[in-house]
Amino acid sequence: MNALNGIEIQVLNFVQEHLRCSFLDFLFPIITNLGVGPVWALLAIILLANKKTRKMGIAVVISILLQLILNLLILKPLFARIRPFTLNPEVQLLATPPSDYSFPSGHTGLSFAAAGAVFKEYRKLRFFSLAFALLVGLSRIYLYMHYPTDVIAGMALGLLTGYLADNFVKSRLN
Repeated sequence: MNALNGIEIQVLNFVQEHLRCSFLDFLFPIITNLGVGPVWALLAIILLANKKTRKMGIAVVISILLQLILNLLILKPLFARIRPFTLNPEVQLLATPPSDYSFPSGHTGLSFAAAGAVFKEYRKLRFFSLAFALLVGLSRIYLYMHYPTDVIAGMALGLLTGYLADNFVKSRLN
């Protein structure tokens, strides 16, 4: 195990030992499941249904698709980082363990991609989308599914794809 993995496992273990509580044990599995798609799909549908926000809805869909392609098809297989729970099988998992690789966090990337796509243009959703995306990222650490750097990379990649999708839609659909 390299030094970074060791430090990250220590962070994950600290969360398990000092921050776990029944409320978060209940809340974070729900947030992580909603963050993988339902909230963002609903957001895209609502934005697409309204003529005023349709371009933003297209940006959300594009950002999610970019994120899925980049994350699942390119980066996860390229880095092939094993998940932290495989290094610490004693941890009590509160969610179904994924079978794919860990880096970068797909849940976090998807959430920040959608949030990034609406950030500049839709002030009413800015706080909600970023707050929920952040909770999704935190849930992945709390649930011992990802290393902190997986989540940070997912955030950065998601914001980048959201920004690119927003700019693409603005430049092509105006």
